Amino acid sequence: MSLEHWLAFVAASSVLLAIPGPTILLVISYALSHGRKVATATVAGVALGDFTAMTASMLGLGALLATSAALFTVLKWVGAAYLVYLGIKLWRAPVSERAADIEDAEGTPEKPFRIFLHTYAVTALNPKSIVFFVAFLPQFLDLSKPLFLQMVVFEATFLVLATLNATLYGLLAAMARNTIRKPRVQRIVNRTGGSLMIGAGILSVGLKRTAA
Repeated sequence: MSLEHWLAFVAASSVLLAIPGPTILLVISYALSHGRKVATATVAGVALGDFTAMTASMLGLGALLATSAALFTVLKWVGAAYLVYLGIKLWRAPVSERAADIEDAEGTPEKPFRIFLHTYAVTALNPKSIVFFVAFLPQFLDLSKPLFLQMVVFEATFLVLATLNATLYGLLAAMARNTIRKPRVQRIVNRTGGSLMIGAGILSVGLKRTAA
């Protein structure tokens, strides 16, 4: 694989990752509601979810999803329903009634492992992501050289970029959260994030296999 192909892949992937999708929206929502203490869990969920999607693509699931309307539809509805569920949960999330206690708000705090599973599921269950990798990766492959090694390098590169991207979004959101001290504002943030997540779930129902 030439350096030119790799750099082109890095540039294209960086641009695509910078555009917030359902996964990044979930990372931001958790950072705003729980702060930096859940950053590791959300980033790990994103990384493992992207790894699952890319590996599934390399194993041929992406091609299967691209041709099987039934399988694509099932995964699409499962992913959409899960997004809506998480959006509703965020909308109803409790906030601290005392401004000074936002970092230690009791309510019903999420466990990091559960947050990890939520982020992983949203990332890995998105059929568009799996099909996307099938359509995206071939553009950068050098057919004159061994394909497997190239695909491994591209997958590792994308995972590093996706992890850094999720980390950056999470830290920025956590920093923004630290400037929010009024419960009313926290409630607005939770409900706005929940509404956006529900909207993302509803919009994902309209995904077409050809759109990937």
